[in-house]
Amino acid sequence: MLSVELHAHSAHSYDGRDPVELLLEQAAAVGLDALAITDHDEFEASKKAVELAPEYGLVGIPGMEVTTQAGHVLALGIEEAIPAGLSFEETVETIHDQGGIAVVPHPFQESRSGVVANISQEVLTIADAIEVYNSRLLTGRGNRKAKRFAEAKGMPMTAGSDAHISEMVGQAVTQVDAAERTSDAILSAIAAGKTELDGKRTPWRISFRQAAGGAKRRVKNRLAEFIR
Repeated sequence: MLSVELHAHSAHSYDGRDPVELLLEQAAAVGLDALAITDHDEFEASKKAVELAPEYGLVGIPGMEVTTQAGHVLALGIEEAIPAGLSFEETVETIHDQGGIAVVPHPFQESRSGVVANISQEVLTIADAIEVYNSRLLTGRGNRKAKRFAEAKGMPMTAGSDAHISEMVGQAVTQVDAAERTSDAILSAIAAGKTELDGKRTPWRISFRQAAGGAKRRVKNRLAEFIR
């Protein structure tokens, strides 16, 4: 079994803080085998992480968190950036066209751009897997609903830290029964449902700090765009 972090953000995300190198250092320090950096509508940091990962003894999985018309989707194993603003169905199709898999993060959390508020649950099943444990939870209700849905539909399940600072990488990981220690083998195993979940809650004080830091960075970025 390989320990895989499938949901983490770098400074390339509007609400992330740390450079790629710090996320890789943390992933190696906590004993992970693989890391996917999934920035919001940005792909450059993830490509860099894939290149640098072997230096840290890790497998780098290319990915990003795409903003669809319905909400967020993790695009894993892609070759180039997926454009934001497509429909949920178009986004999943585009991910598949690139040979990747589509994982739906925090689907039942409307305040965090979960897709269920905007699409039917049947449409949701065209994705390859459901994130049923997201470490940045308050009550855990959204995670429980996601797990019940995935179990009812027989869909593969994943976990993710949704880390926006490097210290939180590895809070929630997906244990993957992969045939090889490669990105392709890991993603194939996830799509086949060969996963177990290992997660713990991001401490509330850190979740709030991450959210506050993200809000400040959004304001700063918007101000910079206005000045330009």
